[in-house]
Amino acid sequence: MAEIEKRIETHRIRCLSKLKMFLLAITCAFVSKTLSGSYMNSMLTQIERQFNIPTSLVGFINGSFEIGNLLLIIFVSYFGTKLHRPILIGVGCVVMGLGCFLQSLPHFLMDRYEYESTVSVSGNLSSNSFLCMENGTQIFRPTEDPSDCVKEVKSLMWVYVLVGNIIRGIGETPIMPLGISYIEDFAKSENSPLYIGFVETGAIIGPLIGLLLASFCANVYVDTGSVNTDDLTITPTDTRWVGAWWFGFLICAGVNVLTAVPFFFLPKTLPKEGLKNNADIIKNEKEEKQSKKVKKEKDGITKDFLPFMKSLLCNPIYMLFILISIVQFNAFVNMFTFMPKYLEQQYGKSSSDAIFLIGIYNLPPICIGYIAGGLIMKKFKITVKQAAHIGCWLSLIEYLLHFLCFLMICDNSSVAGITTTYKGMQQDLYVGNAILADCNRDCNCPTKTWDPVCGNNGVSYMSACLAGCETSVGAGINMVFQNCSFIQTSGNASAVLGLCDKGHDCSMMLQYFLILSAVGSFIYSLSAIPGYMVLLRCIKPEEKSLGVGLHTFCTRVFAGIPAPIYFGALVDSTCLHWGILKCGESGACRIYDSTNFRYIYLGLPSALRGISYIPAFLILITLKKRRLPGENVSSGTVLIEAKVAGKENDCKDMHQNSKVLNDDELKTKL
Repeated sequence: MAEIEKRIETHRIRCLSKLKMFLLAITCAFVSKTLSGSYMNSMLTQIERQFNIPTSLVGFINGSFEIGNLLLIIFVSYFGTKLHRPILIGVGCVVMGLGCFLQSLPHFLMDRYEYESTVSVSGNLSSNSFLCMENGTQIFRPTEDPSDCVKEVKSLMWVYVLVGNIIRGIGETPIMPLGISYIEDFAKSENSPLYIGFVETGAIIGPLIGLLLASFCANVYVDTGSVNTDDLTITPTDTRWVGAWWFGFLICAGVNVLTAVPFFFLPKTLPKEGLKNNADIIKNEKEEKQSKKVKKEKDGITKDFLPFMKSLLCNPIYMLFILISIVQFNAFVNMFTFMPKYLEQQYGKSSSDAIFLIGIYNLPPICIGYIAGGLIMKKFKITVKQAAHIGCWLSLIEYLLHFLCFLMICDNSSVAGITTTYKGMQQDLYVGNAILADCNRDCNCPTKTWDPVCGNNGVSYMSACLAGCETSVGAGINMVFQNCSFIQTSGNASAVLGLCDKGHDCSMMLQYFLILSAVGSFIYSLSAIPGYMVLLRCIKPEEKSLGVGLHTFCTRVFAGIPAPIYFGALVDSTCLHWGILKCGESGACRIYDSTNFRYIYLGLPSALRGISYIPAFLILITLKKRRLPGENVSSGTVLIEAKVAGKENDCKDMHQNSKVLNDDELKTKL
């Protein structure tokens, strides 16, 4: 008797450890997939500058991940439960690694990056032809020579990034729906929120690592090792700077492939956590499940697909939750995708600093919020209706706090001829070409080349020539321009390379914005797990995997794909000056109207999120009148009742295996 009990206990511990192993493996998979995703989002600005493409096209490249994802999400979510889920997840991780590698290829197929400049990068300053000289000639002006225009074909290399992102989306497809459904199937109902909280924490640790990696890569010049960085005339704060975006993709590829290894050694199914069945009962249940699987495969694996879809589409709580998710995802995809660009343009930070600040201020509170939400659900045994109220009201509090961001603003950078006059007075934006003034019209300066300098009067100029500078000293980034006749200041007027700093007041506004963003992130993430439990518990257990997949599919199609595209087009509409290519075509934007940019970045998500609370309140009303699947019955009881019903439908199997059960064991099982 003691030996039998020991064997049962050993079996229970072994099954429990396998569930924990899967939990660890799926958490690592979430880390790797979100690492790749956050790195990709953080490098959008670098990709935009590398290939000289508009923000709307960058948004399309970013949304291509969702295109790859939705190609398979419904079928993987439904058919994946019939197949070996851990192996499918492992294959997905390998495919993600392949996509990341493909995204890095353009760097090795292209020539060196060349940025527009009026100053020689080589440091040969024997000629001051780029300065203000009467009857001089324009240099570095756009050419219309067709032979030079053909060389710009390298800009089409962004297609590699697009295709790689689609492949990465295909690989990511099985991880979330199959991983979550696997945990829900084999974990205790009271432990499930905590386990999912740990997995979602991995989905926050990944972006944290990804943002730190992106911050490092954005601070390293794209062609480092093949060019002398001492000769560069730009710094990471310059809008022409391109970081080593390709390096991080190689790291992401390796991490994704390594993460796939454990899944190939995990079992297809596990006993339900917490059920104290002996080995014979477990064996009996396995044989029963195997027979059912074979029978379903013979009958046709799609037999239940349409009935499940009909049941989900007729579920009002589920459909309202999908509607909320679509609207909220439209808001959050836009905010997180373009947050680095917003910090650059609004507060004058470099891409590297902006990415680093996002990682430090936003992700740790989100991580803590996910864990706290899962612990609260487990500790207080929160019901689905209570979870819906917690999620709704916490989200509403964070939404109201978000409006304080409209107060944390900075003025436009003072650029003569664009945002201010040459006399330092504010001017109306979008008034056309006001680059030239009476004072510099005779200098014959290039009017489209963006090579800004900061005068010692606190005003920036598009180039040293337009500032009226006549001499220069130093080389590279340390170059100083002197005798600048159009810079109105007492004493010797001089200028240095780069835009002027926005000042101490703007830095303080940035701190307030980041603190408020951290508080809002914590509050919203605290409501995420209760909200997700509403999604999982409002549908029947057998529809869970398909329900999660359909939810993901809808958010991808109606939010993940279109949101970056239309939001990028709106951001492009605020551009004040576009970069110029050799053929005279527009490249990437160099400076935005930060005021209109702020209205779009903060205002549009606020409007979308406000709309989403209409179906949220409808869910709270519906929950009062509707009983959810499994409500007032523990998940263990539901599971056992389902098994008993299955046994009653197959009396023959029950009779053959009844000899392993005595009366006491049968009573315990029932």
